[in-house]
Amino acid sequence: MKRRGLLQEEASTEIHLNLTPLIDIMLVLLIFFIATTVFLEEAGVEVSKPRAATAVELDNKAILLALTADGRVFQGGREIGMDGVGAVIGSLLEEDPSAPVVIRADAQTTTELTVSLIDAAKLAGATVVSLATERATP
Repeated sequence: MKRRGLLQEEASTEIHLNLTPLIDIMLVLLIFFIATTVFLEEAGVEVSKPRAATAVELDNKAILLALTADGRVFQGGREIGMDGVGAVIGSLLEEDPSAPVVIRADAQTTTELTVSLIDAAKLAGATVVSLATERATP
């Protein structure tokens, strides 16, 4: 009889899985990935960029401007217009005078509008103005 009592007692013990350490590790990993993520500010509107074989990667501290096919200018998700380019770039260059200006002009935009935007950026004090393109596949 004693044997039977021991077997029943062992079978009734429950196994507890402590999930607290696992959750702690997952939260630490989440915080690590959030803290190490590089945030890149987009221009705020999707444009169809032209292709170029000599395209290079974008600098993280660049000031991004988007020029749509109908001539609207965006920076940081808001429309600033061609008249607002000087003020916006001037204030952003006060924070970092060496920041390059990158223009994401739509492939259908006229050359005249693109050149006007480049001129406005340079008149605002930008020393480096570039056009964003997509890398052409050979």
